[in-house]
Amino acid sequence: MKKPTKSFEIALSAIAAAFAAAFLMLGSLNPFLLATGYLVATFALMVPLSKDFLWGSALAYLAAGLIALFVSPLKIVPYFVFFGLHPIVNYLQKRYVKRTPLKALCLIAKAVWFDFAMWLSYYVLTEFAGLTFPDVVEQYLYYVLFIGGTLFFAVYDIMIFLCQRSADAAIRRIRR
Repeated sequence: MKKPTKSFEIALSAIAAAFAAAFLMLGSLNPFLLATGYLVATFALMVPLSKDFLWGSALAYLAAGLIALFVSPLKIVPYFVFFGLHPIVNYLQKRYVKRTPLKALCLIAKAVWFDFAMWLSYYVLTEFAGLTFPDVVEQYLYYVLFIGGTLFFAVYDIMIFLCQRSADAAIRRIRR
């Protein structure tokens, strides 16, 4: 198998950035699709990582976020602080962390990162973007964020690793 060219990396990263930006903008326009936009953007950034294009994925992350800023800058905050960076951090963890104690430490650090990213996102989305959440969430905010968020993140992180594996298998078919 020959080594992929830089033009292939740029093209694959540009396609990933276009998909991520499109779904971020769609999610910004419709509050019902906001979480879907974040997830599809996350999945789109996995495509360059499937070919070990770390810089391509990082540039796709930046390009998608900057393009989506034109529609709704405040609703893109969760993407910038967590969802866009998470596949890149997982790629680095998978590539460089081999020992189980370090993997557990990485999971704890990412869970704390997730909790604080969701707290920041909640603050920005409610105070500046005008989104409203149910009264139960408002009343028990810190319990929902820090206990529920940590439990949710443990499952979410495993699922994202499995999605990256699926993306790797699908993209492996591309010969370049």
